[in-house]
Amino acid sequence: MKLIVVLVGLALAVVRTVSGAPGLGWYLLAWALFAVAVWLARREPDGRLAVLVVAGGVVMATAGLSAPPSSSTDSFRYVWDGRVQAAGVSPYDHPPADPALAGLRDRWLFPSRCDARDLWPLPDGGCTRINRPTVPTIYPPVAQGYFLLVHWLSPDGARHKVLQLGGWVMAVVVLLALCGWNVRTAACWAWCPAVPVEAVNNAHVDMLAVLLVVFAMRAPRARGALLGAAVAAKLLPAAALPGALSGILAKGADRRRAVRTLVPAALVVALAYLPYVLASRAPVVGYLPGYLQEERYGSPADGHRYALVRLVLPDAWAPYAAIALLALIALFVLRQGDPERPWHGALIVTGSLLLLLTPGYSWYALPVVALAAMAGRWEWLGVALAGGVAYVAGPMAATSPATAIYTAAALAVLVGWAVRRWVPPAHGSGPPAHGNTLPHHESKPPAPEAGAGAGARP
Repeated sequence: MKLIVVLVGLALAVVRTVSGAPGLGWYLLAWALFAVAVWLARREPDGRLAVLVVAGGVVMATAGLSAPPSSSTDSFRYVWDGRVQAAGVSPYDHPPADPALAGLRDRWLFPSRCDARDLWPLPDGGCTRINRPTVPTIYPPVAQGYFLLVHWLSPDGARHKVLQLGGWVMAVVVLLALCGWNVRTAACWAWCPAVPVEAVNNAHVDMLAVLLVVFAMRAPRARGALLGAAVAAKLLPAAALPGALSGILAKGADRRRAVRTLVPAALVVALAYLPYVLASRAPVVGYLPGYLQEERYGSPADGHRYALVRLVLPDAWAPYAAIALLALIALFVLRQGDPERPWHGALIVTGSLLLLLTPGYSWYALPVVALAAMAGRWEWLGVALAGGVAYVAGPMAATSPATAIYTAAALAVLVGWAVRRWVPPAHGSGPPAHGNTLPHHESKPPAPEAGAGAGARP
């Protein structure tokens, strides 16, 4: 009964988070209730917990549908990119402010009054809901295909709603896949506030990348192709590739496994970009170089990037030190990672990437939430919390608690590693029995595939 009460409170806190102005109070309350729910779930019988995880996850995702996008304007760019493609124009060729596309403007994306919140000015007068309207899109080709599909499926006047419904569907599909994996660790995804807020309410396309990564981890034979599609949806899933190659250098280089993974991934990325390369006059990297500069990844002194590295090294060294550390972590996974549990290596590299770069955007950590649920590594969820707090507080604000929150997240990861290294699991590494604690469980795959070398869990 206590767990049900906490989950109801969690859903209400999420509704309040997305229905009001962005603020830390309700967001932190949602995360606190999430932590309490995961703790209480330790003593729930398997059958009852399965119902609560699935039902609670569906309710949580539905809570994200209760309001328009609350803290991000990215979905407006998605709608615009889909509209531009439907008109036969490459989204990489023209920024939204280009007068050549004026015929595609409407009163929703380009309102006549400019006194509302989150509007961007246009060079020729007026305003738009689309952020950075003077630069072309940043999103890769699989994401662009998704935007076009949503445009085709959207009835007149649907606005952001079909994108939110798409996020809801993908979040629930991932939930069901994780429950088939291990219902206890699936709670890390089902009840995490980042899912309804970022995947559903703000409808971030990162959810598409998460879906593809989860499918990749469950399908050894199609793993490379699915990871290539994930990279062509949001680029960040490239950090999961070392995980897919876990242990490949353990006894000399396993060239066959490398080829089976990397060649399909590269082919999918190349084939996804090819139509846009042929149809575009401008480079298909879009605004990516400008975005990296805007976010201070090249010159971190006046921002919060590389915050943890900068605690011990000069600002000018931080980008190079972060790259070197990430390379060492990837090498560790390639040499020491478990090839039967590639999601563990993918989690380590992806989570470490975010801890080293310390971005101010919580949706970047959605893959970490899913991978943490697969691996049963609850401590990595602090990475998603850190990104959310940094974003709500202001990614570039001088008073942002981003450094403190990311430091706490890194310490949680180190504590979790130490506990698992020095405290033996109470019930081994198989599926948890009644009363198992989440921190001591390591997830195993649901069933082996022929020739895949997967674990033996039925």
